[in-house]
Amino acid sequence: NRIGDIGHAVSSVAKRAGLGVVREYTGHGIGRDMHEEPLVPNFGLRHTGARIEEGMVLAIEPMLTLGSHKTHVMGDGWLVVTRDSSPAAHFEKTVAVTAEGPVLVSAEPDRKRPL
Repeated sequence: NRIGDIGHAVSSVAKRAGLGVVREYTGHGIGRDMHEEPLVPNFGLRHTGARIEEGMVLAIEPMLTLGSHKTHVMGDGWLVVTRDSSPAAHFEKTVAVTAEGPVLVSAEPDRKRPL
């Protein structure tokens, strides 16, 4: 499995639902620092990108819109909106890759489970 497989899955689900996928922001690896390599785009081609390996922890962060995927950063330098002012949503799930497979670690403690 490769990072492009994640992006392809996200964009495929979004496309079937008629949603736009923000391209300027991505998920990422998590380790000693909060934001590490590899970048985890929400779009991509299957079987491309870095190989997903045991020990990786990935923040998968789909950002979906009801309109354009293009964004604009507001004057405060923090707030991001869609250029066409369409509603958008940002989700984040953290997944650890173990010998037994991926485990969703951002779930509530009693709901952590293999994917």
